[in-house]
Amino acid sequence: MQVFSIFEHSPSLELAITKLEQEGVTKKNIFAIPINESDETLKIFDSIHDADGFSFLDKSLALAVATGVVGTSLGFNLTWGPIIWGLIAAFIGFSIGFLWNICVIKLTKNSRRTERKILPLVILVVECEKENVKSVEFILKEHKALGVNTPHLNDDENF
Repeated sequence: MQVFSIFEHSPSLELAITKLEQEGVTKKNIFAIPINESDETLKIFDSIHDADGFSFLDKSLALAVATGVVGTSLGFNLTWGPIIWGLIAAFIGFSIGFLWNICVIKLTKNSRRTERKILPLVILVVECEKENVKSVEFILKEHKALGVNTPHLNDDENF
């Protein structure tokens, strides 16, 4: 059977391979495939498929709501009415929040926006007997594998 796992290229990977060899898995039954690093740069705006955990518009929208509510309540006493003044205040609040985020991100080089350095990934494939699958999985998980899977050929849920 084959056991597939993913590791960051680190000493943990080397220790896992050494431990597998000590447990009786031969070198010809261990196959490591390095994955090339991505050259993609950090984007200011997140998409639905790619987010870095730092929202660019949260402060802007919250400030727009807050100032829109205040503008609406003050608009009852002003000439153009509450709807127009609420929209004007919401636009002003959104603009202030948006400019604030641009200043924080662009000018101060906010540390939360820096890219986290991810070590290159390695796919490790281990060929072993069916009786040894659990011990191989345990060794891989023990040495910080990001994921471990043993596909079964007759199992329809993997397809």
